[in-house]
Amino acid sequence: MINFNVPPHVGDEEKYIAEAIGNHKICGDGPFCKRCAKWFEDTTGTEKALLTTSCTHATEMAAILADIQPGDEVIMPSYTFVSTADAFVLRGARVKFVDIRPDTMNIDETLIEDAITKKTRAIVPVHYAGVSCEMDTIMDIARRHNLLVIEDAAQGVMSTYKGKALGTIGDFGCYSFHETKNYSMGEGGLLLIKNPDYIDRAEIVREKGTNRSKFFRGQIDKYTWVDAGSSYLPSELNAAYLWAQLEKAQEIYDDRMNSWNQYYEMLKPLAEAGYIELPYVPEECIHNAHMFYIKAKDLEERTKLIEYLKNHGVGAVFHYIPLHSAPAGRKFGQFVGQDKYTTKESERLMRLPMYYGLKENEIDKVIELISAFYQN
Repeated sequence: MINFNVPPHVGDEEKYIAEAIGNHKICGDGPFCKRCAKWFEDTTGTEKALLTTSCTHATEMAAILADIQPGDEVIMPSYTFVSTADAFVLRGARVKFVDIRPDTMNIDETLIEDAITKKTRAIVPVHYAGVSCEMDTIMDIARRHNLLVIEDAAQGVMSTYKGKALGTIGDFGCYSFHETKNYSMGEGGLLLIKNPDYIDRAEIVREKGTNRSKFFRGQIDKYTWVDAGSSYLPSELNAAYLWAQLEKAQEIYDDRMNSWNQYYEMLKPLAEAGYIELPYVPEECIHNAHMFYIKAKDLEERTKLIEYLKNHGVGAVFHYIPLHSAPAGRKFGQFVGQDKYTTKESERLMRLPMYYGLKENEIDKVIELISAFYQN
């Protein structure tokens, strides 16, 4: 069986986990947590990086720092994971869903302004497959309407837009280190903060509403409860696992990119013959090979292809069911404008096996099976 995903493992994870245990420090913000955060600050240029227990929690923190209140509205695509919306729904916000571009599967930046009302507080672009949204346009809209931009860059670690790391362009950025991501700690995330004015409160929110971080830095002689917050610090054991991969981040990136390029080049003939569509990456974007997807003709064809691959030992999967069509999406949100592409394109898209360590001969097999499916 060629699995759809295998969690990344580079070999030093166990050594670092044992080191964390030996340090007698396995709760949050120990040496490995700090090492990981510093790596992201240095690598992305963000003002502050805070490791969290998930990308969901990083987005929740961003919603709190953005002071989202009941009745506020946030704009995002419907084609995304439920966490993108949940973080704001928990604050009492209404979600305004906007259609996507069929080329990148990202929010259509030209439709955002139509969704803005007096209640709009933030725009939440989602960088699908590690390919950036059209951020210059989005940031211009946000500036003109005095809105915050919170980037859902869960899939975007090591991706850039016009040379800028995804997650660092808006006011806040959110990364994921779930086991399906390029770099993993099992469950985990990261909040990137652009404006230093938010840092103090971010640390307080992350530390259960206390000023404990200042206490540990020796800035105050005791800490206390000063604001609303929650427990968003990850275990030092998880951070130790992640650190092993950050040390080999470029190696993981190169390995995945080689797999992505092999898929792309070898599937070109099927695309040129009109059987499938391949991913599109705009010229100003450098992606991270987070996933490789193809688009079948329609839902029926995709269902048959997934089943065909499964029967021949290959795990391939579809992705999101658009949020606006879900019960909670109808309860907490509203689709603005016409659903021209969101549902249609989501029903065509299928993700192929993609992970660190995927072998060339395994990719060859996947491609041979897809070719056989269309030639029958």
